[in-house]
Amino acid sequence: MSLLKLSHVSAFYGASQALFDVHLDLAEGEVLALMGRNGMGKSTTVKVICRLMKNRGGSVMFDGRDLGSVPAHKAARAGIGLVPEGRRCFAPLTVQENLIAAARPGHWDLPRVFELFPRLGERQGQVASSLSGGEQQMLAIGRALMTNPRLLILDEATEGLAPVIRQEIWAAILRLKAETGLSILVIDKSLRELGSVADKGVIIEKGVSVWSGAFSALDRDTTDRYLGV
Repeated sequence: MSLLKLSHVSAFYGASQALFDVHLDLAEGEVLALMGRNGMGKSTTVKVICRLMKNRGGSVMFDGRDLGSVPAHKAARAGIGLVPEGRRCFAPLTVQENLIAAARPGHWDLPRVFELFPRLGERQGQVASSLSGGEQQMLAIGRALMTNPRLLILDEATEGLAPVIRQEIWAAILRLKAETGLSILVIDKSLRELGSVADKGVIIEKGVSVWSGAFSALDRDTTDRYLGV
């Protein structure tokens, strides 16, 4: 059964249409890679899923519930956890305060987040603004996990980070997949790393889903056509 299903989704910024016909289907425990060149609608799709933006057409179903009229805070309570592009940590708060700000009871608590990201445990008393970019990204992921979501959305979680930090974050995503059964929607430009974690993929081109299927079925012609520079 689908945990998240988008069908014929369209969305607008004012009078400008950004999404025309987006489809995706993510089952419980799956990892789905959402791909496409810059400006093709990936982050807009994430906004629609998280109800930060309304879809004008089509449907957004989460665990069998239509989210069409649901505000963002209720979508989060339903079990959608977002790690936004650009991290957006609460700069004046400490690591621990960031983590508990929106925490909900469940599997994920401070000890488990600190076990996944030991750097956060070492810096739990520091304010977020004093952390490196990579540490802030770990904090953003940990903050989302502390809401104990059923779906974790990672929007460019490794963008602009040093290679060693990128590898730490990909290793954490692999652990989440292997050990927790958490459903994950991940946006990233690295096909190699995506291929190590994703079960399925969807490619968006100019606001339209143009390819979907098992990630292992993604061929060179398709990547050159829709993902090449």
